[in-house]
Amino acid sequence: MFYSMLRRLFPAAAAAPEPRRIVLLRPCCIGDVVMATAALSALREAFPRAHISWAVGPWSARAIEPHPAIDDLVLLAVDMPLRSPSQMARFIGQLRRGRYDMALSLVRSPLMSLAVYLSGIPFRAGLDSGGRGFGYNLPVAIDAAAREHESEIYLKVIRAIAGRQLGAYANLPVPAPALDAVRARLAAAAIDAPFIVAHAGGGSNPGANMADKRFPPAAFAELLNRLTDALGAGLILLGGPDDAAFVDALARRLHVDARNWTGALSFQEIGALALEARVYIGNDTGLTHLAAASGAKTVMIMGPTDPLRYAPFTPDSLALWKPQVLPAGGTAAGQNQNWDWERDGISVDEAVAQILAFLGA
Repeated sequence: MFYSMLRRLFPAAAAAPEPRRIVLLRPCCIGDVVMATAALSALREAFPRAHISWAVGPWSARAIEPHPAIDDLVLLAVDMPLRSPSQMARFIGQLRRGRYDMALSLVRSPLMSLAVYLSGIPFRAGLDSGGRGFGYNLPVAIDAAAREHESEIYLKVIRAIAGRQLGAYANLPVPAPALDAVRARLAAAAIDAPFIVAHAGGGSNPGANMADKRFPPAAFAELLNRLTDALGAGLILLGGPDDAAFVDALARRLHVDARNWTGALSFQEIGALALEARVYIGNDTGLTHLAAASGAKTVMIMGPTDPLRYAPFTPDSLALWKPQVLPAGGTAAGQNQNWDWERDGISVDEAVAQILAFLGA
């Protein structure tokens, strides 16, 4: 009711102009930003001559910085720029200085809606969940309870602006220098046989901490032991700066002599390594989305989140999940406090069988 009342105070526009300068708003976090690259590609198709900027926080900027559909990044001071009045004022100032004629918001927050309105950008389109998009000329209504993929939801905004059906997969083309660097590293390590890349950590970002999304180390180790045997493959372990202890716990349970490259690669190099691998296996994390969007054959092990909403939005990926009743509204509805991997998660036997079938092995 409150947001419906606000809507009456903010006039709507019937159609978008032909924009010269567009800013895309999806500041955080890596998984969401990667899933939004489908909308970015559709946006570039709709407006091939426009200058497209992406307003993004420092946490996620490194993942999309070299994307060929982006003309420049609006690098925000923080990943969540609306958490204090001073941060919000700074964010609005950055938008004003860009002199954009169109803003596209892929954020559900009413504060984002208000900030974009206060930026003075003439045409504003964005997600409208429960009336929270009151500040947009073109609010794109979404149903929080509907089991729709995030990438499809983001694409709705682009389709509403373009007035036609547009589609794309999530994509992060691997730059040639990153691929060259990874191939040199593999050669220096004398890795020339098929190998698996595994990332057993994740689940933490500036927007949320969901450690329950991690497949337990003992189960992950058993999965990797069986897959390396079945595929005759080597193994490279990855992790973020905070995953070292978790990766070490996994490594101690392995039967194969794995290379531990935790913290050694850039985001683009991780995409390149995944592309060179037999398969990339990870939890429901931003880096697994990144690997899939780089074009790699990717397996995401999903637990207390819905694959219909959050699986990689790519044509060559597999989401492993044991069907469960999850809260309506996705992660925005809160974490499943009763989640238990042994009781609710996919088993190692099921995971191995599905991965080998996925690989045609």
